[in-house]
Amino acid sequence: MTGQTTVPSPVPTEEAPSDESPTGRLARLARLQALQIIIVLAVIVVIFAFLKPSSFLTVFNIRGIVQNTAILAVLAVGMTFVIITGGIDLSVGSVLVFSGVVADKAMGAMGGQGWGVAIVGALVAIGCGLGWGLVNGFLVARAKVPPLIVTLGTLGMALGLAEVITGGVDLRNVPTVMVNSVGFGNIVWQVPTLAVIAAVVVVIGIVILHRTRFGLHTFAIGSNPEAGRRSGLNVNGHLIMIYALSGLLAGFAGWLNLAFFQSTTIGGQSSTNLSVIAGVVIGGTSLFGGYGSILGSIIGVFIPATLQNGFVIIGVQPFWQQVVVGTVLIAAVYVDQQRRSAALRGGGKRKMGDLLSHWVSGRQAVPARE
Repeated sequence: MTGQTTVPSPVPTEEAPSDESPTGRLARLARLQALQIIIVLAVIVVIFAFLKPSSFLTVFNIRGIVQNTAILAVLAVGMTFVIITGGIDLSVGSVLVFSGVVADKAMGAMGGQGWGVAIVGALVAIGCGLGWGLVNGFLVARAKVPPLIVTLGTLGMALGLAEVITGGVDLRNVPTVMVNSVGFGNIVWQVPTLAVIAAVVVVIGIVILHRTRFGLHTFAIGSNPEAGRRSGLNVNGHLIMIYALSGLLAGFAGWLNLAFFQSTTIGGQSSTNLSVIAGVVIGGTSLFGGYGSILGSIIGVFIPATLQNGFVIIGVQPFWQQVVVGTVLIAAVYVDQQRRSAALRGGGKRKMGDLLSHWVSGRQAVPARE
């Protein structure tokens, strides 16, 4: 009778925690915040529609809100990437102005009105924005200067240089085709070209953030930059690319701003950076880094635009918009902080318990040495 060797069944490996881990719990909170901000926006729309149904819920007015939000949406895409890494970019409004000024100068020097001049202006604006973004990224990643200080400094530098170039007077060398086609044109019916361009940028941003390795690395660096560095990520290089992306989109927004306002609007962008940051944070992206979504940011930036439009229609001073947005921003950050702390605390306890039980069971399964 031949002896048979019994092969022990393999010990099942422990599954990696998904929704029970802190990262999974934070992701669920991000989705919950996005749902909540949709409800907040819907409530705002319902209130204004109830107060002024004949003025607010019109095709013309809704088209105006969408157009006003389009440029902020382009800026919000880049800002979302920056804030997910745990950084901040206060310079986007000034970079927008500077890029528009230089692009206007370039188009004015060419002296034409066709698409060739407009495209050159777009390339110049994007190049200027990219340059400022690289400066921000290098100082943050390589010089280790805090993002708040770096971008606060470049905010003043970009705006100051724009005023030096123009003497503080707005420039208006914008090709007519650019204004008629991009600024006030429609793709179909009452769908603005400006909004469609912004939507394309948003879709590309969503794909990059949620479907590419670049986006995965962005979340990883925001969650734990040291862990990313130890796992082989080029954290400094990635941060430079993130700020370069934000600057590039700010430059492109400067070109769109020229098309819409037919002017460089030097004095009209003082609160643009705060509106964008407020929209991104209200939309569910955490100022502490690690999670967020571009779709939530876009919904968030609609709130300042809708409030301002609604206040004008019902006869309330639009300055109250800043009060309301500031209040909502503080509340959003407070709620985010509390939920994040609770999620990390609960997830950390559960994870530690699993590790301890696994360690104990592993010790019991190890036979004693003879």
